[in-house]
Amino acid sequence: MPQQDPVRGLVLSGGGARGAYQVGVLSAIAELLDRGTPNPFPIICGTSAGAINAAALAANAGNYRTAVRGLERVWSNLTAEQVYRTDLYACLRGIVRWLFSGFTTGRTPERSALLDNLPLQRLLTLVVNFQRIQQNIDLGHLRALSITASNYATGESESFFQGDRDLADWVRARRKGKRSIIGVEHLLASAAIPILFPAGKVDGGYYGDGALRQLAPLSPAVHLGASRLLVIGVSGNVSAGRQRVLSGYPSMAQVLGHVLNSVFVDTLEGDVERLERINHTLAALGERARRKHGITLREVDVLKIYPSRPIDEIAAEHLKELPRTLRFFLRGSGATRSPGASAMSYLLFEPGFTRALIEMGYKDAMGRKQEIEAFFSHDSLLDVEKENDQEGVEAS
Repeated sequence: MPQQDPVRGLVLSGGGARGAYQVGVLSAIAELLDRGTPNPFPIICGTSAGAINAAALAANAGNYRTAVRGLERVWSNLTAEQVYRTDLYACLRGIVRWLFSGFTTGRTPERSALLDNLPLQRLLTLVVNFQRIQQNIDLGHLRALSITASNYATGESESFFQGDRDLADWVRARRKGKRSIIGVEHLLASAAIPILFPAGKVDGGYYGDGALRQLAPLSPAVHLGASRLLVIGVSGNVSAGRQRVLSGYPSMAQVLGHVLNSVFVDTLEGDVERLERINHTLAALGERARRKHGITLREVDVLKIYPSRPIDEIAAEHLKELPRTLRFFLRGSGATRSPGASAMSYLLFEPGFTRALIEMGYKDAMGRKQEIEAFFSHDSLLDVEKENDQEGVEAS
């Protein structure tokens, strides 16, 4: 039987300002593809900051390089004031309004959070043409776009998707896929980091950051039909392999950074490892054994690209770029010192930091040029991996 062409899916994780790294990787891919190439990822899935990048790509799916250049311009010139209010009044209002209402009435007012993200709403409305998403689906440039958010009422991870008519909703334990018309409210909900940003309202329900309760970050892409995945993470700690020792009791910012990393990083990397184990198990069984035992699972090739350098180290070099008001309020938490940079890396929407991440993402992807070219070929990535391993054995 002729081998079917792989259906490529792009998975963009969350991570606040760390999402700039994804733009660097996407930019390198744009240079490796022919100029004028339409979107090479029929299925695009995003969470939190990755949801914003995913929607921008989907809205400009007719020309991939143009879409990526637009993302580069936005991220390279992004400032914190364009994402959340940083003036003294806004910071005081967020804290007092939340604490005062909680103690006096026992109820939490609408849009309660430490930071006001109305500037982000205005920015997204300007840079993402949501009507073009359906147009690109109708033209065949895109099969599906998925945006994941966490439902505060049910505790479920919900993936809102817009795509071809043959795609069906799905329901699994603590997660579901729901057809929807993607708009700015979905992006705001997916990027609503708890406590820091207010909950987003979608279809009458309140949602938080999509990385919360997201037990299987790769699941939406697989449910939508992807058979080959490019996963761009934002951890920056896997390849470094460094042992870190605390010099004293952990500050509040260090604890917050630990929590945020567990939400945005650990689940994705664990799901990728699980998929790789399943792939190798299925490959070892062989097609005949799978048919004999009624195993219906299919192999899903995955190429993962993670930062080559810890992002919190880069953030520590750019902490002084944070607005003065924010530095004043966060000083007591230890966020303005190097050990607390991990937490601040999620809020460091400043050109110096985002451009450094874009540059690193570009270099990391170019260093994986052969693997990326194999990803866009018709060969199985597992076969390519085996060939590379065999060449390494022969060379040694």
